[in-house]
Amino acid sequence: MGVPPFEGSRARAKVPQELSARVPAEQRGPGLERDAVRLLVSHGTRVSHHDFVELPGQLRAGDLLVVNTSPTLAAAVDGHLGHARVVVHFSTWGDDGRWAVELRDPDGRGTTRARAGGPAGTEVRLPGDVRLVLEEPLAARSERLWWGRVSDPDVPGLLRRHGRPIRYSYTERDQPLSAYQTVFALSCGDGAGSAEMPSAARPFTARLVAELVSRGVQFAPVTLHTGVASVEAHEPPYPERYEVPATSARLVNAAKAAAGRIIAVGTTAVRAVESAAGPDGVVQARRGWTGLVVTPERGTRVVDGLLTGLHEPEASHLLMLEAVAGRAAIDRGYDAALRGRYLWHEFGDVHLILPDDSPHTEHCSSNCW
Repeated sequence: MGVPPFEGSRARAKVPQELSARVPAEQRGPGLERDAVRLLVSHGTRVSHHDFVELPGQLRAGDLLVVNTSPTLAAAVDGHLGHARVVVHFSTWGDDGRWAVELRDPDGRGTTRARAGGPAGTEVRLPGDVRLVLEEPLAARSERLWWGRVSDPDVPGLLRRHGRPIRYSYTERDQPLSAYQTVFALSCGDGAGSAEMPSAARPFTARLVAELVSRGVQFAPVTLHTGVASVEAHEPPYPERYEVPATSARLVNAAKAAAGRIIAVGTTAVRAVESAAGPDGVVQARRGWTGLVVTPERGTRVVDGLLTGLHEPEASHLLMLEAVAGRAAIDRGYDAALRGRYLWHEFGDVHLILPDDSPHTEHCSSNCW
């Protein structure tokens, strides 16, 4: 079956349903591990095709990978709104103890469309005689997410007892929470974490990390607790909690000073490290909330490259990719991904976006497009 071109027609292009990754890579055949995915590499508008295990050969000594250590929560909980069944997605924990939540309709294949929340005072019954009361929309422009107060403040305990990972209908079945944790995930003492997996890092294994370190590639951990994605409306990201530790800030600044490339693993890592950078590109240790939206107009001050999954044509994340590499490079890369039948979504293939720092006369090997 043919695929539509992406190049120059992003607003009209659709990802064919068969290109959705239905199960994790390690479940697609005997002896496979989570690193058994493909790697699309863009150097500007030059594109080449690889296996993810070839990532060390695409990087060089002195490069620094910024990785998100946020663990994934079992953030989906069944509930009842009157007599109707609903699924509550717990998205973001507020400073006042409330949670930003999304209500969705179950359909036996994860969840289908998001419900409009509200009105204020709407009560959802949760397991264990727990009540969730919606209080106000998270943002004036959308009623998809609401701030809600839970009768039992131990929401992390509720998620551990009754939650499961958020799953959408393009996947085949529910997976254990371990399938949604990356090798970089660190448990947070307060029970905080990401509603949805920082999935760009999912293909990494401990073995691959060790090989990268042995080749002189460094890692700078940051934390950004990502909320629930807007899978239908593709809204821009809203404020999220983040932290850039002092050690990581020093690593980034030292790598920049030594002409190393700063490569973020995932859009969440971009948002965190760029939120901690001043106008001069110097990164400081910072923590709190970030409402930063990285666009081509804003550009990036720190990040030179990005390792990320493949995003829907309407996704606001693509503006961040354009900020890193430019529109022409992203259009070219996505056109190649469609023609090469790469797999989309959190269990899918990944895209390494690097600066075009090679001579244009360089010979392109047979796996280049």
